[in-house]
Amino acid sequence: MKTKINALIVVEGKTDIDFLSSFIDASFYKVNGSAVNKEDFDFINEALKTKNVIVLTDPDFPGIQIRNKIKEKCPGVLETFVRKEVSIKNGKVGVAESTKKEVLTALKNVKNLNKKELVKSDLTYIDLLELKLVGSNSKEKRNFIINYYHIGYSNGKNLLKKLQLIGINKKDLVKVLKDVKY
Repeated sequence: MKTKINALIVVEGKTDIDFLSSFIDASFYKVNGSAVNKEDFDFINEALKTKNVIVLTDPDFPGIQIRNKIKEKCPGVLETFVRKEVSIKNGKVGVAESTKKEVLTALKNVKNLNKKELVKSDLTYIDLLELKLVGSNSKEKRNFIINYYHIGYSNGKNLLKKLQLIGINKKDLVKVLKDVKY
């Protein structure tokens, strides 16, 4: 039985659609990788008028670039992320190389990280420094938070923005990090 997703899922290519459509009942749209263009943006913006659009690109540098282009040209898209460490097969990184479980978990954690105004959050860059989520030796701890909140790869500056956008406060982070050993 396929999982029904009532949205348009935007991916990079045909192999992503082949993999996802094997266990997900949804509408899919491919942007042909880095060749994303004005016609793609026009189509996505038109789709946004009638349905949710979820961007699910590969967890690598080109995937991040494609995602950022779409977010810039198509305000209102939703995002979800598969973790890179479980999306590698035969030396390739991508959605099609991920697992069904990882993709379904990602689709349960869709985020709107393209909001113009921030949700109430008291989180500051200083808080991230104090919690050792930025600065030297912070990558492992930052990756834990990224995976916990399903917000995709982020450097320190982007991590702060994403956490603020989804309304995470310092108290929330302290609680999540309380039992994590690094």
